[in-house]
Amino acid sequence: MAKILVTGTTGVIGKDTVEHLLKKGVPASEIIGLTRKKEELTDLTAKGIEIRFGDYLDYDSLLHAFKGVDKVMLTSAVAFSDRFTQHYNVITAARQAGVKHVVYMAIMRKEGSGRIMPEITESDLFTEQVLKSSGLDYTIVYHPPFTDILSIYYDSNPYENGIKVPAGNGKMAPATRDELAEAHAEILFTPGHEKKTYSLSGNEAISFSDIAKIHAQVKGKPVLFTTITAEEYIDRIITKGTPRKVAEFLTNWVVSIDEGEFDYQSGDLERLLGRKPKTFREYIESA
Repeated sequence: MAKILVTGTTGVIGKDTVEHLLKKGVPASEIIGLTRKKEELTDLTAKGIEIRFGDYLDYDSLLHAFKGVDKVMLTSAVAFSDRFTQHYNVITAARQAGVKHVVYMAIMRKEGSGRIMPEITESDLFTEQVLKSSGLDYTIVYHPPFTDILSIYYDSNPYENGIKVPAGNGKMAPATRDELAEAHAEILFTPGHEKKTYSLSGNEAISFSDIAKIHAQVKGKPVLFTTITAEEYIDRIITKGTPRKVAEFLTNWVVSIDEGEFDYQSGDLERLLGRKPKTFREYIESA
């Protein structure tokens, strides 16, 4: 069986990808986790997962980590970091080390929109270009907004404070990070995904006003929805101690959601999971 290395295993998506590989029957001896923080992964090592050190900015560490590896799950680097260099290093080191297949997670882009998501879009485009010209087999998976952390865009207590965002009725089709990780594991575990792209959107399109209604219905308590300006939204976030650049980053996401950048529903996630993804209501009720 091919050895599979998953990067970013201290993060939610990376770690969940490893867990789903185990659930699918991949032997622990065939799974490798890559991390810069090895000491935090004792729960995975207890399951027999080998943990290797590797830093996206340390090319030699990547070469060493990729020895004997057939497939790499490239969990994208975080915003506000040098994603260009980091992703280039991973792909180039993978090719030099003899890796055959790289799976890369990018942010969904609406075809023909031309929108540039600051800190994300340009480095995604660069990474995809490097990957496609590398000679490696590749799979690109496009991620929608995450169902389980949509509350980062509004108040963590909507019942008391309402939902106040620079948005109206524009919709998105989100999915949970766990479901996305399960789709990653399916791609890594099964054949036939080479040179393919998947848009891993959920099956339900919802707006922020819909989110307010769903919260209200689940608890039987009213949730006030208010549309505010982008600058008002930024100011509200800054007053909570968030740096302006991060506040502007979050605002760009909300505006992009409202303008339909993430409303495309491909059905790819359902096909990879073999079931319908959770709706927002199902997630709220289960959480």
